[in-house]
Amino acid sequence: MPTEGRTRVEKDLLGTREVPEDAYYGIQTLRSAENFQITGLRMHPALVRAFAMVKKAAALANMRMGYLQEDVARAIVQAADEVIAGGLREEFIVDAIQGGAGTSMNMNVNEVLANRAVEILGGRKGQYEMVHPLTHVNMSQSTNDVFPTAAKLAMLQQINPAIKALNRLVHALREKSEEFRDVIKMGRTHLQDAVPITLGQEFGAYAGAVKRDLERIGRSADGLLAINMGATAVGTGLNADPEYMRLVVEELENTTGYALRLAENLVDATQNVDLFTDVSSSVKMCAITLSKIANDLRLLASGPFAGLKEINLPPVQPGSSIMPGKVNPVIAEAVNQAAFQIIGNDVTITLAAQAGQLELNVFEPVLVFNLLQSIDILKNVVNMFVDRCVTGITANEDRCRAVVENNVGILTALNPYLSYDVVSAIAKEALASGKPVRDLVLQTGLLTEEELGLILSPEQMTRPGIAGARKLREKLLALGRKETTGGARGADVLEAEDR
Repeated sequence: MPTEGRTRVEKDLLGTREVPEDAYYGIQTLRSAENFQITGLRMHPALVRAFAMVKKAAALANMRMGYLQEDVARAIVQAADEVIAGGLREEFIVDAIQGGAGTSMNMNVNEVLANRAVEILGGRKGQYEMVHPLTHVNMSQSTNDVFPTAAKLAMLQQINPAIKALNRLVHALREKSEEFRDVIKMGRTHLQDAVPITLGQEFGAYAGAVKRDLERIGRSADGLLAINMGATAVGTGLNADPEYMRLVVEELENTTGYALRLAENLVDATQNVDLFTDVSSSVKMCAITLSKIANDLRLLASGPFAGLKEINLPPVQPGSSIMPGKVNPVIAEAVNQAAFQIIGNDVTITLAAQAGQLELNVFEPVLVFNLLQSIDILKNVVNMFVDRCVTGITANEDRCRAVVENNVGILTALNPYLSYDVVSAIAKEALASGKPVRDLVLQTGLLTEEELGLILSPEQMTRPGIAGARKLREKLLALGRKETTGGARGADVLEAEDR
């Protein structure tokens, strides 16, 4: 029957309060919700699930030890399973940022599970003599081992989809690298023309950078498998049976499927949060990589008439409320902004981590809030980037080649065969006259058109190396030129470098 407006009375060490009769949360959750109205955001769903997993494992371990009656333990486990499956989500009402090192979150979970367990046993909410939030649900635990353990489990849950997204991005970039392998273009350093490169090489470099980030995140996530369950308040294990420590880790492994382990030093694991900052750092570094790639794509697609216009980004929406026909690189811009947010979150995480004092870091709530947000943002933005941008990129091959063929940068490839001074003079004339560099080289009579074609072939210019130079020299010799006129490197020099 509806009981809207009706309440029950609960008490804690500060006194009594009226709690909504239908609420599964209790007095301590109510106080926390009133005290901390900061972000307007509640506990992350993954964190709620992880808390329920911890409580389930603790109940089973305590039951196996004989400390918790089987019917009570089974009721707590059933309640926890319902929460793990997504139930009772509206009952977790405390703000994501709060004082107390996560005690408010822990109590919110304790009270919800206790009241649901009471119902399972046939009682009414608030009948804590049947199942008590602290005596039973929180048995052998403290916020100081439950909260960091739940946070690690939540991060592991969220990191896996992020890693899958990054794998998709690496695959998409590698496909573009192969697709663009023969698209020769000008490379640029200092935003100035440098020497030729292929568009495929650029995309291959992007794939390599993201792959390193992916591996870095995976390595940092391995550290989250070390937990401090059973260490209770300060890491000494007060009020927890040593056998309970082993059993609760075993039960958590059964529930989560993760290869968890008890931290080597439980005091250290309770005091310090460097495992979290390691994950944050790897996520931030990935965000930096993504932002750099997004910057490059926006430059390469700039124009269409007054920019580089070497690639085309998929048009996903009109770009202007005033300029007809304008289409902006909005997906790449969103990648940049997501990266900015992740980098900012890492600053907050860093500040929270260094502010810990003595046996506990009380700022874990804001640290965990920001890190879970960063992981979620990373997953979402990478999937968006793959689906709405990277897979649809096309190359303007004619534009790329035209820029190369009329660019003095290609003269660098002549250095091994003409003197630096000769090449410099040709470059100066090309810049002053605007004449094509190929025509100017041929006018000197230093190289034939066939020789010049060999030297300035896309393969030779974009895959340099002494072996390539040696093969070219052999081709030149076959054409009857034993040593290039004005050459800065003769046959003897090449042979010496070969050795």
